[in-house]
Amino acid sequence: MFRKKKDIFFMTLEEMADIIVETVDRFAIAVNGDLPNVAAFAKEMKEFEHKGDKCTHIILTELNKTFITPIEREDIMELIKKLDDVLDGIEACASRFEMYQITKADPYIIKFGECLRRCAREIKSAIYLLTQKKLLAMQPHCVNINALENEGDDLMRQGIKHLFQNVKDPIELIKHKEIYERLEETTDSCEDVANTLQSIIMRNS
Repeated sequence: MFRKKKDIFFMTLEEMADIIVETVDRFAIAVNGDLPNVAAFAKEMKEFEHKGDKCTHIILTELNKTFITPIEREDIMELIKKLDDVLDGIEACASRFEMYQITKADPYIIKFGECLRRCAREIKSAIYLLTQKKLLAMQPHCVNINALENEGDDLMRQGIKHLFQNVKDPIELIKHKEIYERLEETTDSCEDVANTLQSIIMRNS
């Protein structure tokens, strides 16, 4: 029996979600140990970001030559952009490790890694439900991402408070503060994905 071939847009969105999970897993594992080779770490994250760029390019190319899309064209464009922002955020964080030669993550960065890991899994679950047109089932995953973004806000505040109370070297303080802020911005990007998905749910259900 023939199975209907999955739509190129949905296939590519699934691939993007898979890349996000893989990228964040590698990031979380790396920061949970020592990072003796921060250049290799930054390079690996850059390669993941390039994979995401390829998915974005496929989507934009297909939109330019496809008349009928599975969901609104604007929704597809917005969603792929927000997913790409998550990968860009992870890559930007990793590049700071190399620039500032930070070879060991502190407990706040490790917790951020785990928070982003959970965000990535929720994003993947929601995207796979979208491609099955199970729109209402996406809602709990969007709610979970919003809660994880709040967790990211709290981590940034706690981390910065800890820095100002305990770190005497102003250069080290500035380095870690920027990384916390970058990580928190990446949880914001995850929330942007959730908000885009919720807009899709509202318009299509």
